[in-house]
Amino acid sequence: MPDSSNRQAVLALDQGGHASRAFVVGLDGSVLTEHHCDIATFYPAVDRVEHDPLELVSSFRSCLQVVAEYCTRHGVDIVAAGLATQRSSMVCWDRHTGSPLTPVLSWQDRRNADWLRGLTHWNPLVHERTGLRISAHYGAGKMRWCLDHLPEVAAAYSVGRLAWGPLASFLLFHLVREHPLLVDPVNASRTLLWGLSAMDWDGELLALFHLDDSCLPRCVANLHAFGMLDIPDRNVPLSLLTGDQPAALFAYGAPDLDTAYINMGTGAFVQRLTHAPPRHAPELLSSVVYCGEGNSLFGLEGTVNGAGSAIMQLVRELAIDADVAEREFESWLQTCVVPPLFLNGVSGLGSPYWRSDFNSRFVGNGTPQEKLVAVAESVLFLINVNLAEMSRYLALPRRVVATGGWAKNSGLCQRLANLTGLPVHRPGQVEATALGLAWLLARPFGQWSVREAMDIFTPAVDTALQNRYQAWLRQMTIELQESGADPARYP
Repeated sequence: MPDSSNRQAVLALDQGGHASRAFVVGLDGSVLTEHHCDIATFYPAVDRVEHDPLELVSSFRSCLQVVAEYCTRHGVDIVAAGLATQRSSMVCWDRHTGSPLTPVLSWQDRRNADWLRGLTHWNPLVHERTGLRISAHYGAGKMRWCLDHLPEVAAAYSVGRLAWGPLASFLLFHLVREHPLLVDPVNASRTLLWGLSAMDWDGELLALFHLDDSCLPRCVANLHAFGMLDIPDRNVPLSLLTGDQPAALFAYGAPDLDTAYINMGTGAFVQRLTHAPPRHAPELLSSVVYCGEGNSLFGLEGTVNGAGSAIMQLVRELAIDADVAEREFESWLQTCVVPPLFLNGVSGLGSPYWRSDFNSRFVGNGTPQEKLVAVAESVLFLINVNLAEMSRYLALPRRVVATGGWAKNSGLCQRLANLTGLPVHRPGQVEATALGLAWLLARPFGQWSVREAMDIFTPAVDTALQNRYQAWLRQMTIELQESGADPARYP
């Protein structure tokens, strides 16, 4: 571990789907210490995915206590802190007491999908205003469901005590001494209520979902004086609030507009960056990546809802030991030379197809190991479809940077290179969210010197993989035609 005596550092707080993490990072970019607390995920019914909001707060407080003790022992002075969360997760709470009125409804939660289907004819307007499509994954549908189905939420609303919004705002309220009701553009943008051009809540969108802005947090820039973290005997300003995927883009310095960034975790996300809101791309998402210091960065984004979650779902369904699957998966990739195909709509088929009711299924038979490989390949195939769709609006990228837990698998990275024909660069530290927060926080101090070494996977000819991809595309076309979609508009 680097020598940390008499050092200044920044604190990066990362709320992910499985754990809360706190990283103390020196101003030069060296990680001094890290602590994490696992969190529980609950699946109370089909299409419902929840967390306990107070457990998330408690997990961060435990992390803060541990890193504060470390800093005291080693003479480290934390000069700034930042928080990143999963963007589309939301919660309702009492704006006076802070008591949660609902669980955290995870970004994976789709409980209000049926109600939202009645609004699909508004998709062109919503996409033009927000860069997104109407989806149960985003916050507006979740807020509407809570107000319609939970008496405690309706009661708080009726007396002016209701606060609701992205998980980031709830955590901010509880972790900062001043208990602010604030949100940043990145997290606000995942509610379907925030306008990409106006960079604020949009009255017409609020009316569409029969909501008003009185319960929403106030929008401020990502870089903002949010208040002091509630750490005993320390004054640590929290000055950065953002989402996990956008934060990861800054892990290795200023992002490159000629690079495709792919984060493979619970879901897989493909991003290309622009300095201005990107050209309208109906089958993709447009988003704000960063807003601060008088400048903004935007992104064109594709999403694969079922990546690691699809693999782990199959592990559970086939009763495969999860530890064995994790340990042996690399070798299974090498030995399973003819896996079946998997048409992957786990958690809803994302871009560029957008079919929430897509029926996931295997085409062909295989052993449990071959089926796991098929699911993993389906993620790569969906990534490649999104890259092809992006090429309609932006020049082809020069390379891919792959991060996230599943990027640790070298076999997957090599197949991604072979499939896309692009070199895939994998940083040694693939858990990028915390490092991206740290870089943004440390940048004003001008001391960042760490240069991350990259593993590079050079594309190789893989005819069998390309043939499986083409067969997968044909099967997807058949499925979409049978469901009434027009797949001719897809790559």
